[in-house]
Amino acid sequence: MKEQKEVEEKTKDLEADDVYHSIQGDVKQDFGFFSRFIDSFKPMPSDENDSDMDTGLTDAQRTAIKTARNPMKQKLKSRHLQLITIGGSIGTGLFIGTGSALHTGGPAAVLIAWTLTGTMLYCTIQALGELASTFPRVLGGFNTYASRFVDPALGFAVSWNYMLQWLVLLPLELVASSMTIKYWNTSVHPDIWVAIFYVFIVVVNLFGVKGYAEVECAFSLLKIIAIVGFIILGIVLCAGGAPNGLNNGAKYYYDPGAFAAGFKGVCSTFITSAFSLAGTEFIGLTATETLNPRKTLPSATKQVFWRILLFYMVSLTIITFLVPSNDPRLLGASSDASVSPFAMAIEAGGISGLPSVINAVILISILGVANTSVYATSRVLLGLSASGHAPKILSFVDRAGRPMAATAVTLVFGLLAFIAASEKEDEVFTWLLSISGMSAIFTWLLICFSHIRFRSALKAQGHNVEDLTFVSQSGAVGSWYGVGVNVLIFVVTFWVSLFPIGEGANVESFFESYLGFVVFWACYFGYKLWRKDFSFSFVPLETVDIQSGRVDMDVELLKEEIRQEKEFIRSQPFYYRTYKFWC
Repeated sequence: MKEQKEVEEKTKDLEADDVYHSIQGDVKQDFGFFSRFIDSFKPMPSDENDSDMDTGLTDAQRTAIKTARNPMKQKLKSRHLQLITIGGSIGTGLFIGTGSALHTGGPAAVLIAWTLTGTMLYCTIQALGELASTFPRVLGGFNTYASRFVDPALGFAVSWNYMLQWLVLLPLELVASSMTIKYWNTSVHPDIWVAIFYVFIVVVNLFGVKGYAEVECAFSLLKIIAIVGFIILGIVLCAGGAPNGLNNGAKYYYDPGAFAAGFKGVCSTFITSAFSLAGTEFIGLTATETLNPRKTLPSATKQVFWRILLFYMVSLTIITFLVPSNDPRLLGASSDASVSPFAMAIEAGGISGLPSVINAVILISILGVANTSVYATSRVLLGLSASGHAPKILSFVDRAGRPMAATAVTLVFGLLAFIAASEKEDEVFTWLLSISGMSAIFTWLLICFSHIRFRSALKAQGHNVEDLTFVSQSGAVGSWYGVGVNVLIFVVTFWVSLFPIGEGANVESFFESYLGFVVFWACYFGYKLWRKDFSFSFVPLETVDIQSGRVDMDVELLKEEIRQEKEFIRSQPFYYRTYKFWC
């Protein structure tokens, strides 16, 4: 009897277990999405380690191999890349910053400065397109090129400076967004708007690169529509079609004048133009997560030309005809449409209501830059960690391809935005920005110089440009031009920062603008001390790694594909050949 009871109890236990597991299975099925969501935060499986790496490798070679190990998901499609390239990172630099440049330099100075900077940046992005198309799977993007082709210490310095630039932008843009809302509503506390926008940025980045791309595409499309609409309206206003009969012609080039402060005014405007175009190089950072980079990256690279021509040169030319450089509103310290030369140009024609639209576009631009700052900072931190130049924990990538540790660091720093109501807000962000204030210039300069060194390494190792997926339209000559213009920016920044217009030597102004230069070289020499490397020489061309991170390893097959593509394009009508050249 006792044995029979034990059997019966075991049978009941087994039946209970079956019921329990059945219920568990139903629960898992009902909550499958949540289970997958939680599982997505687990680490990405990887069997790669550094123990099998040759101990005789140089720092540059080890960095090249480590950063070529790419755990990211390739989810960026052609439409994502093209819209982000054309409209991404366009923000207050264009919609508001151009107003202060117009006041400082005058209309002619604005056009001279943006033409010079725009042509430099076109050559820079062409060089970047060649490198990114050749090495699309390198973590950290263009920031690692200097380590590979020039000097690891320079790569270390430029990467940390570029990361700091985007890291600081997150809280800064969140605060700016709360200030922009004041154009419509001043009764709500700024920190409430900061909290709302902060949660929005967090949620977007939980969806990984796909979430970032979709939101950025929507923002870019709205900015493109707004700027194209402004250009069409601006042409009508310049042609005398304004409701109030405005027909200035070139009046503002004579009164108050083409130049507001002579040569120094041009130099000051030159600096503003450089900073307004910062972020154009972002295409090189997205390469690691791009589908079919051999096709999409060259096309996106070519479209930078249209971004510079239409969004900057054409729109700024229209503004110089409609807004006088002595308009006192251009000196405003706000971040909304009240100080935007775009809104002033529309108001000059007697059109009301549209400034609110401009303010909405400014808000969208600010949120877009905040969103981009999380993406950029996390990817650069990931590249730094992968190369051994940042804590190893920052290289954590989950199963969804999200660099969660690096993203978390970025978002935690973003909490600084909650000082929006503080009296010290302006002072805090002024000095935070000054730390990385020159990083964009250093980045562009080193992209150009890395391209020059890459071309030299190809030649030294018996290769040529026929082995490449995409060849820069401006070539090495364009990269030398880019180096020269960026060096010129450093020189004029030094002069104008130390001796501002209408003032004597000003040390505070100098360090606010030039502290980033000091920080860069502090990082450079800090790396030299850390690695006990005091050679101060470039990586030998014969040892430069020109293979790690490439996708098209079969060079002969690549050459044949490119030859067939060129033959097909040559067989097409003139309009198609022209389109393929520029797009």
